[in-house]
Amino acid sequence: MDTTATETAVLPRAEWVRTLPQTIVASCVLLFDAEDRLLLLRYAEGQPAAGTWGLPGGMLDHGEDPVGAALRELHEETGIALPHVPRYVGYDHRADVKDTGPVIDFYFHGGLLPPGRPVRHSPEHDAHGWFTVPDLAKLPLMTPLPTLTTLHTAARSGTVVCLREGKPL
Repeated sequence: MDTTATETAVLPRAEWVRTLPQTIVASCVLLFDAEDRLLLLRYAEGQPAAGTWGLPGGMLDHGEDPVGAALRELHEETGIALPHVPRYVGYDHRADVKDTGPVIDFYFHGGLLPPGRPVRHSPEHDAHGWFTVPDLAKLPLMTPLPTLTTLHTAARSGTVVCLREGKPL
């Protein structure tokens, strides 16, 4: 019997974890007004996406869950504190975003914002606006138009969408 079988080396857990792929995780919130318009924020000069419009949201902090990040980012970027937990709408997995590697964006529906509710701007943003779906086609968007329209439909219909590169699976 041959006893020269090759032994398999096992990495220590900490070293093995460092070999795993790193994924950026972010959360965004869709808010509507009574006219079914979507709230978008414009990125200010000096920001990586300056001049483009996007949903309130951003990356998770260490140890933070997607819902907590959505609520925190919404408040930091607009001054709006939701009195309820936003409803999960879906996710988008993108294999590589600007050479950073994979990104998973979680999306939540925050509901209708009451008329006259102020929206303040964080230093990241220099403007906000309320836009209908047809309005979106005229804007330089951070999130592609097909993704936003799919998310809009899901938020308004109460469904959940799973996206890959912005397209439904």
